[in-house]
Amino acid sequence: MRTDDFDYELPPELIAQRAAEPRDASRLFYLPSAGPAVHTRFSEIGRFLRAGDALVLNDTRVLAARLHGTFRDTGGNVEALLVRREADGTWEAMLRPGRRARPGREVVFGGATALIETRLGEGLARLRFAPDIDPTALGEVPLPPYITEPVADPERYQTVYARVEGSAAAPTAGLHFTPELLDRLRAAGIATEFITLHVGPGTFRPVKVEDPTRHPMHEEWYSIDEATAQHLQETRRRGGRIIAVGTTVVRTLEQVASASPDGALRASTGWTRLLILPGYRFRAIDLLITNFHLPRSTLLMLISAFAGRERILAAYAEAVQLRYRFYSFGDAMLLERAEQPG
Repeated sequence: MRTDDFDYELPPELIAQRAAEPRDASRLFYLPSAGPAVHTRFSEIGRFLRAGDALVLNDTRVLAARLHGTFRDTGGNVEALLVRREADGTWEAMLRPGRRARPGREVVFGGATALIETRLGEGLARLRFAPDIDPTALGEVPLPPYITEPVADPERYQTVYARVEGSAAAPTAGLHFTPELLDRLRAAGIATEFITLHVGPGTFRPVKVEDPTRHPMHEEWYSIDEATAQHLQETRRRGGRIIAVGTTVVRTLEQVASASPDGALRASTGWTRLLILPGYRFRAIDLLITNFHLPRSTLLMLISAFAGRERILAAYAEAVQLRYRFYSFGDAMLLERAEQPG
């Protein structure tokens, strides 16, 4: 297996610059485990679900994590992307230009000064602000670099159920849901359960090594509470299916299941670096709702592990031909799990 095995050609004009309105007006590419694909609108996703199923959604909320500032000593421009707040009050952040982020230098963000304490590698550094400064009050919601047009309403890059602040990026599979669509699904007997995983920028980082098993995953914090774990176990016992809304949910549930001797889902809070590649045996999920992902990314590798690399690449080629919209503000896929490895 090589990183090149997860490459594909995408015309630049298919990278979505604006989200669909309303949210569930985006297109849906349904890829069953066998047979032809079905093309419809996301608002029709209930056609492929059934009473007794459980949707699992990530309720993380994107921080106003992008800060623009200047070096105090030279006045040179600096951009920071806050990744997470540490227990000692410092912030892990990606700095650009990273080569100038030397320990001891100070950066001024909107009147507040941060000290660069240490370099952490891969463009990351640890910043210390004054104890009374909340740097997220100085920033803006970060958008991926491939979205080049301004977004009028920053809430459009949040899910309608976002509530736990901590992400550097949105769990974009959830952007397609409206409150009305969720209500219709619940009325049809489909449960909605919530976990939290705070998305880090490493999730979207292209794999640069030839052997993807050597790719360093950035760790991300997750939590699943006792009630949710019990509800999902009960869904399994009743014969219902667990539908992950996004790769962040996949990684959370699979992290928890893989850490359990019997593969059960139990209440858990911690950090995950789980890298899912073809050959992985899924323990926790049956279907996956996801967006179209970047070439050579760990996300494309994950969905290839779930639905089969050849089928995924053929589906992506079909989506390009049919002019689907790609990436964060693009259209969605509903994938059924392929036959598991022995």
